[in-house]
Amino acid sequence: MAGFAWALLSISANAAPFADGTQYTSLGKTVADVPDVMAFFSFNCPHCYQYEQVSHVPGRVAEKLPADTRIVKYHAEFLPPLGKELSKAWAVAMALGVEDRIISPMFEAVQKEKRIQSSNDIRSVFIEAGIKAEDFDSAWSSFAVKALVDRQRKAAEHIELQGVPAMFIKGKYEIRSRGMDASSLDNFVQEYAATVKYLLEK
Repeated sequence: MAGFAWALLSISANAAPFADGTQYTSLGKTVADVPDVMAFFSFNCPHCYQYEQVSHVPGRVAEKLPADTRIVKYHAEFLPPLGKELSKAWAVAMALGVEDRIISPMFEAVQKEKRIQSSNDIRSVFIEAGIKAEDFDSAWSSFAVKALVDRQRKAAEHIELQGVPAMFIKGKYEIRSRGMDASSLDNFVQEYAATVKYLLEK
């Protein structure tokens, strides 16, 4: 988490205010028809691997949010190789409800094992994770997955996504992790979660 600097903010009523330009940035427009908490990542992104698989920031943040708050993860297709195919794979995972079963083995296959060279390799990761081949094949060619691929792409375009990992709140704000206290992972996660809560209520 090197490079993130700022003091940890208490989430009490007497806390110093969250600042636009510090913990978050207001977008130039409000993007409609996107999830309230929308996170973008890519299996091809080394920083995303560290964020998800090493520091487990999204999971730790989610644990500190209200129980009814859902972080919807979308895959960004602009990072090669096989960016579009990996976005489709994530759409398959969403359609089948197996995101938690797929995200770790897919990250490992892409980042560590370097064995994702084709759609067939992607299929193999699903099967190894316990997804039936026929379920994967059916989803891969389904209208539902095509719609999810389109939803991810349009959300990235409308929000004018510049890089990953990234998180957006209510289609109005982007979280600025660089503006948060990185003196410890716990401090960083607490401030990150507090910022998300603040923006959801703003």
